[in-house]
Amino acid sequence: MIQKVFVTRKIPQEGLKLLREKFEVSVWPSEHPPSREEIVEKAKNCQGLVTLLSDPIASDLIDQLPNLKVIAQYAVGYDNIDVEEATRRGIIVTNTPGVLTETTADLAWSLIMATARRIVEADRYVRNGNWNVAWGPELLLGADIYGATIGIIGMGRIGQAVARRAQGFNMRVLYHSRSHNGHIAVLERLVGARAASLEILLRESDIVTIHVPLTPETQHLIDEKELRMMKTGSILINTSRGQVVNQDALHRALSTGQLGGAGLDVFEKEPISKDSPLLRLPNIVLVPHIGSASRNTRATMATMCAENIIAALNDEKPPNIVNPEVL
Repeated sequence: MIQKVFVTRKIPQEGLKLLREKFEVSVWPSEHPPSREEIVEKAKNCQGLVTLLSDPIASDLIDQLPNLKVIAQYAVGYDNIDVEEATRRGIIVTNTPGVLTETTADLAWSLIMATARRIVEADRYVRNGNWNVAWGPELLLGADIYGATIGIIGMGRIGQAVARRAQGFNMRVLYHSRSHNGHIAVLERLVGARAASLEILLRESDIVTIHVPLTPETQHLIDEKELRMMKTGSILINTSRGQVVNQDALHRALSTGQLGGAGLDVFEKEPISKDSPLLRLPNIVLVPHIGSASRNTRATMATMCAENIIAALNDEKPPNIVNPEVL
């Protein structure tokens, strides 16, 4: 009997081609995510399920998929999946780590530079026909990046990649991390990165960039208290998870001038509400969760998802298993 796989959104053909060579594959046709009921309907007879971060795979949904053997997340994070319930049910969960590290670090740096130098404001200024004098001494003054202090919250793969790039800007690098390993030790020697408490990092950094997973401990890690600790006029960048930052508190900090600017790729609720007060602020750069959005990276993620599914449904250990205890 041919095994079945449901893919909750169209992913790049590199992955779909591999899956279709082995299994009967159905793909959700809309760019909008399927509802819980639609996932159950499409996947109830499937052995494999490919999911995105916007698909809540809770225990009650898993209970209605009796044939399911593997959930392959098309992302590094998997906080949308009840991994404990999947493990209890003997279902393998996989993800796509490593491949998007450099791409997401590039995006973090894009936000750092665009926010510090007010690039989006400047583009809008020109497009709106406001550029009437060739050059002005105080026109759209921004913040220096070269020689500044950057504070990196979370020194995993992406945080380390951000730190490596900081070397080219001759930056002082502070980091706050729950762990320390050989890779971080290399960065300490290479770029002079120095471990710091969260409070010291916030107080001393000109730019703070967040690279932590979403856990109960990191929910609103950056709140009113933490924002008040930051240097007046400093910049906050978030490419991790939206819930790590209290958006209401961030809005107040940006509105009062406590922060000079912010760059966000992620939001507490996605997509961001069309009436969010953040949209009316000039000193914030907002992008729609595109941290891994390069053609090569997304194609590789699709291939990794397919390889994880193929291994699991062939009773082999997938390359990127999240819950190895299930085996």
